[in-house]
Amino acid sequence: MPANRPNLLLIMSDDQGPWAMGCAGARELRTPTLDRLAAEGVRFDQFFCASPVCSPARASWLTGRIPSQHGVQDWLRSGNIDVASGVTWCGQDRPIEYLAGLPGFTDMLAGAGYRCGHSGKWHLGDSARPQKGHTWWYAYSLGGDNYHNWSGFDNTPKLIKHPEYVTTYYTDRALEFLDAHGRGPQPWCLSVHYTAPHAPWGREQHPAQLYDSYRDCGFASLPREQPHPWGGWKANDEQRRNQAAGYFAAITAMDAEIGRLLARLGALGLRENTLVVFTSDNGFCFGHHGICGKGNGTFPLNMYEESVKVPFIASQPGAVPTGLVESGLWSHYDWFPTLGDLLGLPTPQAERLPGRSFAGVLRGQPASGHDQVVVCEEYGPVRMIRDREWKYVHRYPYGPHELYHLREDPGEKTNRVDDKACAEVLTNLRGRLGAWFARYVDPQRDGALEGVTGLGQIDLCGRQGGGRPAFWPRPVNKT
Repeated sequence: MPANRPNLLLIMSDDQGPWAMGCAGARELRTPTLDRLAAEGVRFDQFFCASPVCSPARASWLTGRIPSQHGVQDWLRSGNIDVASGVTWCGQDRPIEYLAGLPGFTDMLAGAGYRCGHSGKWHLGDSARPQKGHTWWYAYSLGGDNYHNWSGFDNTPKLIKHPEYVTTYYTDRALEFLDAHGRGPQPWCLSVHYTAPHAPWGREQHPAQLYDSYRDCGFASLPREQPHPWGGWKANDEQRRNQAAGYFAAITAMDAEIGRLLARLGALGLRENTLVVFTSDNGFCFGHHGICGKGNGTFPLNMYEESVKVPFIASQPGAVPTGLVESGLWSHYDWFPTLGDLLGLPTPQAERLPGRSFAGVLRGQPASGHDQVVVCEEYGPVRMIRDREWKYVHRYPYGPHELYHLREDPGEKTNRVDDKACAEVLTNLRGRLGAWFARYVDPQRDGALEGVTGLGQIDLCGRQGGGRPAFWPRPVNKT
């Protein structure tokens, strides 16, 4: 283990597309802090979530497991907090620790002497109670809410209503952690999980000056496409402009708050010994493919690049290369083994984890063989395999399936699944997809067997977990 173990500041946004930073090509979007962080570190431009929706993606980030290993297949519709809190589903609600028994990377860190803190969105059940090695806990109670007048837990199981702008509030709590523990004898890991830029996007939700600064923007970087036939975006010009203004304002406000975090690290003399990572839970389409949303922005659920890719930046002065854009294929489920590799820690149950370490990239070493690597994803019964040239999407049990030649068709416009010229490619990808999931799936948590609709996973009326989850019904789209 390195004698001088770095601190970790891990920042996660909510529903931020891989394109949604100035440094990633959204030239109208003001993200000076993230742009600077990328210039001072490594920006990955082919980084993927494990599932294109929040709860499964967050569970995979934390545990290094795919959804069909940890069992969280869709966003958690219920609050999963005690009925006394006043937030209920079906008239009652019970705290459920969805990841019980599955070690997270924060458990690994806590076992190695790290102090672990969490500030912001959790959305993995039983939000009132610190979990996974955390001893400092300021948690958002639900998966989504208003940016003002929202509820959370402040190091206590009592649910508290807050009037403050949520993005600023969780920065303030994170700064308290840094002031209290940043220069202490223990190394620390602080996870700051913003709800930005998740909807709602109205002017009343965000700083008015920021919203107004985007109100007359042409949003030239956002594509204008016909609504997707699987339930696409049908906004008129005014609706499109208003929603985009809110989305952009939410990101710019978050960017300023991240600037406050980095400034405090500098003031405390901690920047050089702190690895800062920025990512999002899942991607987001904002007009791409005629969709406003992520994997559940359509039904059937989609696996478009903008839905499954996420921003990922890593920076530590003197330790991580500067100004590097890494184009290898990497995933959130690679983070757990990467962290163990960086810190010289044994990764718990490593033989069951699908990920591989990209610590070499962070050390400035060339990533060998990344052209041959595949990335797999799932969203319930929808599974994807992608390499540098092709993407195949399989939907259990009946399809429709998709095959895209990404080198020739990066916009995923032409589905070649029925093209006889691609039969050999299709057979190969299907075989690789099946073998990969056969290796890692826990049969008791297999999402291919679940009726996931994209409208949420619930544990009905007091069920304490175990068995199969329930999913909100959704009519079959016949188009």
